[in-house]
Amino acid sequence: MLCADFEDRLTDYLDAALPADLQRACAEHALRCPVCHDLLSEVKNAILECRTATPPPSPALEARILMRIAPETAMTTCEEFEEHLTDYLDGFLPAHLYHRWERHAALCARCTELPGHVVRSIGACCSYITEERPVPDSLHERILRATLGTTDAGQVRAPLAARLAEWLRGWLDDVVSPQLATVATMVLIAVLVGTHTISDDGSIGGMYRASLRLAAQTYEHGAHTAKSAALSNDLKRAVGLGDNSGSGSTDAAPRPAQSPSIPAPDKPKSETNEQP
Repeated sequence: MLCADFEDRLTDYLDAALPADLQRACAEHALRCPVCHDLLSEVKNAILECRTATPPPSPALEARILMRIAPETAMTTCEEFEEHLTDYLDGFLPAHLYHRWERHAALCARCTELPGHVVRSIGACCSYITEERPVPDSLHERILRATLGTTDAGQVRAPLAARLAEWLRGWLDDVVSPQLATVATMVLIAVLVGTHTISDDGSIGGMYRASLRLAAQTYEHGAHTAKSAALSNDLKRAVGLGDNSGSGSTDAAPRPAQSPSIPAPDKPKSETNEQP
């Protein structure tokens, strides 16, 4: 017998519903094949656990017991139950509200089926969204007529307040753009520093007047410096002309440069001792 045949006949083998020869063949195969032997043991253990396991208490029984012993922990109205339904489905319901919500769902016949209905409705909406449906004829015209009163979009003009708000929004978008944010910040800092340091009354007008005074002082200082430089150049030119006229034939001719003297070499001792 093959392992596939043993698996197909396993249920009938456990129920002893096979003929005698097939029952004996399955028993022999289970003894010879370790894989099928383990499979048979697992199925027998699962059946035994299912027969001996006690079913857990129903949620309704637990809710009724808690309602009797701790009525203050129960959810009072169905409106409160529906208020927390979205948070329950999203998984954001706190623990204390979660248990109160489940107890109310187990006890209230009206609210028991409500979560299932909501979940099925959401699933139906999602399935409808994924399916493309044709747009009914003249739908756009009906929407325009119901909202604007006309189907000609050119005849519709926004109110003056809306147009002003749109213009102001566009202007502010240009001002607060990332490219101009740094420049605007620097200008604002310059204005604040100027009004507190340069201006005499702390206003922009005072800063303007102070800047005019500074410009006038700078101009006067530059003019005075230029006048002093021109006078100095005239004096230097006059002094240079006087020096050139005073010098000329009175100057002595330059002397030739004298070459340095070279000392004579020493005579040998033999020449000094000779008689004249």
